[in-house]
Amino acid sequence: MIDCGFSAAETTKRLSRLNVEPERITAILVTHEHGDHLNGVARLARRYKLPVWMTRGTYRVWKDTNVPEVEFFHAHESFEIAGIRVSPYPVPHDACEPCQFVFEYNGRRIGVLSDVGTVTPHICEQLNQCHALLLECNHDPEMLRTGPYAPALKARVAGPLGHLSNQQSAELIGNIDTSLLQHLVIAHVSETNNTAELARRAVVEALGHDPEWLRVAPQDEVMDWKEIL
Repeated sequence: MIDCGFSAAETTKRLSRLNVEPERITAILVTHEHGDHLNGVARLARRYKLPVWMTRGTYRVWKDTNVPEVEFFHAHESFEIAGIRVSPYPVPHDACEPCQFVFEYNGRRIGVLSDVGTVTPHICEQLNQCHALLLECNHDPEMLRTGPYAPALKARVAGPLGHLSNQQSAELIGNIDTSLLQHLVIAHVSETNNTAELARRAVVEALGHDPEWLRVAPQDEVMDWKEIL
């Protein structure tokens, strides 16, 4: 599992919709310390005796460290969990040692990129030739500019350590090798500063076509399992 910002009860309920028992989780991987990613980690780990993996920077600012087991990793070094190769990579975000992940198993690669303000060459290198990709399209710049957020929050979201706009994510798609891509999930779409339609349109333009495997992840629902062939 990557991150957990929900309560243990809500997380368990969402897992049950996918027919997953929490006890079957091998590890919780943490990207960074912001509440919507970390607040539920300790409670879930304690309830089901799950190991938690994170960078030492994230651990230093974690408030609730009372968990059964903590494992540390370096954001430039790969490791293995239950036969899956996990390759973390650092990202620009306003957190302490934040990272994202690429997972490899049986020749297939799944990339995850969210909560990042700037696309770097290293990020593009990590996400080349993924078979599946979860990609943040957080905001539409014009909606953010004219929206209700306070000026300081607008600056944070749009800044180099904030979140990716639809256009930034589309540019990333245009700069990586997507020839093996079977699934692309658009995620972290702001309910205030974006729409699913705008995010999808930007990514479709970058891909050059509208594949049936392109999805926008809803915030209040659980997506079905997707099979990588």
